Amino acid sequence: MGEKNMIFKSEEPKSRSEVAAFLRELADRIASGTVTFLQGEREIRLNLPKNLVLEIKAETKTKPGKTKYALEVEIEWREGETEGVALA
Repeated sequence: MGEKNMIFKSEEPKSRSEVAAFLRELADRIASGTVTFLQGEREIRLNLPKNLVLEIKAETKTKPGKTKYALEVEIEWREGETEGVALA
């Protein structure tokens, strides 16, 4: 199995409207072909190919007394289908 390398991760509480606004902005960036994330002084630029794989999952995790829900949206592509990732 291949090796995974996390190049960017962010997790923070936001309101539903803030999440929706972020997703709209992300959608515009995806349509343009370039998505850039800033974390401190670090910049990650993803150059996206014209064709992507979109995976959507809805999950529940149940522990005694509480249930956690997750909605995951994952976009994938393979090396060589785009210019790749630029780290600054």
